[in-house]
Amino acid sequence: MAEFSTSVKDAGDVNIIYLKGYLDAHTAPTLENTFSNLIDRERYSIVVNFKDLAYISSAGLGVFMAFIEKVRENKGDIKLSAMSDKVFNIFDLLGFPLLYEIFKTEDEAITKFKEIKKLENQ
Repeated sequence: MAEFSTSVKDAGDVNIIYLKGYLDAHTAPTLENTFSNLIDRERYSIVVNFKDLAYISSAGLGVFMAFIEKVRENKGDIKLSAMSDKVFNIFDLLGFPLLYEIFKTEDEAITKFKEIKKLENQ
């Protein structure tokens, strides 16, 4: 079975999920658990870093669709960052750029959350 892992880093109000390996039907529950844990802790500003993700299947894509509504209902968002061209092409083919903001770097995604928070506090 393909290897897959997630790790989470707190960056102030934002949490970053790092994906590594192959995200498919067998490994998707690992990512589901990661999202569930953040939501249980009421952490709704999430950046997903794809830098070390080698492959994603439709089951992996389904995980993002399963959690985006819950996150947005709580005034949060899931922003995607650091995708390889190969992974981005899969997201693009399925129209994900219309649903999610995709950034070249993790820092750009974090900055976007900070800008939104700043506007809300004005």
